[in-house]
Amino acid sequence: MTPFPTAAQKRAALRRLLAEQSFIVSPAVHDVFSLRLVEQAGYASACISGAMLSHGLLGIADIGLLTLTECVEHCRRLTRAARIPITADADAGYGNARGAHYAVELFEEAGAAGINLEDQVVPRRAGAAGKEVIGTAEMAGKLAAARRARRDPDFLIIARTDAFAVEDTDAVIARARAYEEAGADMLLAMAPPGEAAIARLVQALRIPVTLSAGTGLGGAASAAGLTLAQIARLGVRRVSLTTLLPGGAVAGMRAALQALRSDDPAAGEAAARGAQAIGALFDAPAQHAFEAELLRLP
Repeated sequence: MTPFPTAAQKRAALRRLLAEQSFIVSPAVHDVFSLRLVEQAGYASACISGAMLSHGLLGIADIGLLTLTECVEHCRRLTRAARIPITADADAGYGNARGAHYAVELFEEAGAAGINLEDQVVPRRAGAAGKEVIGTAEMAGKLAAARRARRDPDFLIIARTDAFAVEDTDAVIARARAYEEAGADMLLAMAPPGEAAIARLVQALRIPVTLSAGTGLGGAASAAGLTLAQIARLGVRRVSLTTLLPGGAVAGMRAALQALRSDDPAAGEAAARGAQAIGALFDAPAQHAFEAELLRLP
């Protein structure tokens, strides 16, 4: 079987993408099924959504209850199976600057290509209501600690700011510049109020700006309700699609269960094709051949 790229090779590949491509789409993956589909669809990078992870592993909204260990181990399973770079969600760094330093050590060791590190007050809030952010200096300290912790310079430190929920654009830009100076490699701005704010942020920073764009099939509040084409025209360098594949999976599983009750022959044939697709997704013949090769070794 063809060896997968190493973690360092995948991190370097993501850096090259950012250097060479004007706009990158990174779908969120929540298991190896979704990862393989993203790879086969030709996407060159992916991300892990903390919100989808919280729903999928705990059945609880994204309010910061997932532990560092749970997130790192899930990341490790995905990156180990990945041919493409995957960035992970590290919430607010699991504590102060020391916690952020430790989180980077663990996520880098687990094979992540980078992490999101956010400026929300802990416990964090999901959605737009009731958000609070820590002071700029405290967040800058977390980012500086994160930068110091990494061993691979290609490991991305993505500073996420939720400050648009509580501050005006001028204040957010001031924050973003401080985050850049502290060592952030990219800025993830959540829920900007519109195109003008995004354009100003892009123009004010030397580092790339990324947005979280939901499914990417329609405007999401997290990305000012803009389409992917509109986002790209503003100079945003990357979008993460946090809900596209989890939403598609939920819809598909619901439809399969409803079809099971209908006793429709056509539905049965479709389900059989789906089951066969699982083997193709993971190249089962190649895996069996590799196993047989190993068993014949002296």
